[in-house]
Amino acid sequence: MSAVKTRFPPSPTGHLHLGGARTALFNWLFAKHHGGAFLLRFEDTDRERSKQEYVDSIKEALEWLELFWDEGPYFQTQRLEIYADYAQKLFKEGKAYYCECSPEVLEEKRKKALAEGRKPKYDGTCREKGLGPGPGRVLRFKCPQTGTTVVEDLIRGAVAFENQELDDFVLVRPDGIPTYQFAVVIDDLTMGITHVIRGDDHLSNTPKQILLFEALGATPPKYAHVPMILGPDGSRLSKRHGALSILAYRDEGYLAQAMRNYLVRLGWSYGDQEIFTLEEMIEKFDLSRVSKSPARFDPDKLLALNAHYIRQEDTERLAEMVLPFLLRLGIKIDNPKDEKFLKAVESVKPRARTLKEMAEMMAFYFVPEVEYEEKAARKFLKPDILPVLEELLDALKNMPAFEEKALEDLFRGLAEKHQLKLKHVAQPVRVALTGRTVSPGLFEIMDILGKETVIKRLEKALQHIREAS
Repeated sequence: MSAVKTRFPPSPTGHLHLGGARTALFNWLFAKHHGGAFLLRFEDTDRERSKQEYVDSIKEALEWLELFWDEGPYFQTQRLEIYADYAQKLFKEGKAYYCECSPEVLEEKRKKALAEGRKPKYDGTCREKGLGPGPGRVLRFKCPQTGTTVVEDLIRGAVAFENQELDDFVLVRPDGIPTYQFAVVIDDLTMGITHVIRGDDHLSNTPKQILLFEALGATPPKYAHVPMILGPDGSRLSKRHGALSILAYRDEGYLAQAMRNYLVRLGWSYGDQEIFTLEEMIEKFDLSRVSKSPARFDPDKLLALNAHYIRQEDTERLAEMVLPFLLRLGIKIDNPKDEKFLKAVESVKPRARTLKEMAEMMAFYFVPEVEYEEKAARKFLKPDILPVLEELLDALKNMPAFEEKALEDLFRGLAEKHQLKLKHVAQPVRVALTGRTVSPGLFEIMDILGKETVIKRLEKALQHIREAS
């Protein structure tokens, strides 16, 4: 095999979503597995919809996923002279022709073909007119009218297309801008692309592109068409399934390694293995293991995978990663290596599923005063617990060693004295300290908060109970 070169050619008309990110990942992994190169190319000939913000967003998403490109980024709008040269070559060799049929005439032809039960393809009116370039004229490819074009797909096997079913498709529009079909072939040819891995919605384009390569006297790249991603309900994946752009997942607190791992398993497998490092993906990735069936997006599985990676992550690194999410909540941490902060991260690490969730879970450690959840306060901060909390507060003030084991002993002794279950003492204290009924272990959070903060928050809770009653 010659040196492998793959490409990812997004249109900068929107942000990078799951399907595009998976395509980029598969191309990147295939290139890296074979010691080849991965190229980034922007298909930006749709000038109305293409925007710089989407170029920047797509690059940012690929960089976040660590899918760094070896070549590019290239832009089709900067290559118009190259396309013009190849268009002239095809015209001069009689492999393409100019067509003067107006959009209105073409629409009438389309309607007539449909009414007669025929495929609505161009009928070749201008095929033998010998027209040259002129205002309003397009350049069409002179597609063979007999024979078969076979796509030797690396995932699906051989797929045959009858040439007579194909169209004399447009290569260059009246304004001189190449169509997708033409530009992509010239790009792949001149950039030395050896393998095209893309969604199976492109399969119908492939015979046209192969014929173009052959007309140019070139060998087409090898093609692999990956089945699409479906929503949980089996329909085509869309926003209504909860699918977000890649950067939106990042901003919701998903980890890049979790997203990569989830994407690679959407249609590819390696035995029963579910968790892969990036190095393992590169080592094991092969197109023979890509499924022929569509993959289904499962947001719950992605969330569970993200939780796994959070649990596995180094605490100091996790502490750095959660800082922006805390800042969104108005909490600024000056020293992310501070012992209290690292302990706080460690306490929520086994429970958080996203960095956003982690920030929300640990915010109570760093706010000046906690806000009580209404339902929690109504249920647990009641007058009947007042004597127990007052006694607890006195004991805490006089406690010499403020640490987890001593705190647990104190609570157990107090519960026994008042003939209560431990939870009937612990839950009101949890609400007093965190504002909610669910948190990391109570004695763990008391140790992290420290004696002074615990006493202050308990005093506030006592005041709340007295005022409420």
